[in-house]
Amino acid sequence: MPREIIHTDQSPAAIGAYSQAVKVGDTVYLSGQIPLDPATMQLVEGGMEAQIRRVFDNLAAVARAAGGHLADTVKLNVFLTDLSHFALVNQVMAEYFQEPYPARVAIGVAALPRGAQVEIDAVLVLEE
Repeated sequence: MPREIIHTDQSPAAIGAYSQAVKVGDTVYLSGQIPLDPATMQLVEGGMEAQIRRVFDNLAAVARAAGGHLADTVKLNVFLTDLSHFALVNQVMAEYFQEPYPARVAIGVAALPRGAQVEIDAVLVLEE
């Protein structure tokens, strides 16, 4: 099955050897997003809530570039350097997603690229 590489300037450029997303059939695999401003490639300021929102905004931009929306998400992986922010992730996530919510995992990690406190990746299934 052919693969389509997804790229948008509305989300941060890849900072390594990976694509923003890869579409295979009706499934889109979105690479992890950290809270980088796509215009400056710097971490957003404003605390943890601003970081979480920027990550979801970055994921939404890649989803749109793939022909979908965050509503097409079937799986999220959330990586946090401090699991005490889990409730805040839930609060912000509820503004970006409606029931039925995607499957999700939240994992505590020691560190993330560029000193980010949160990274999220996603899998979308697009409607044909």
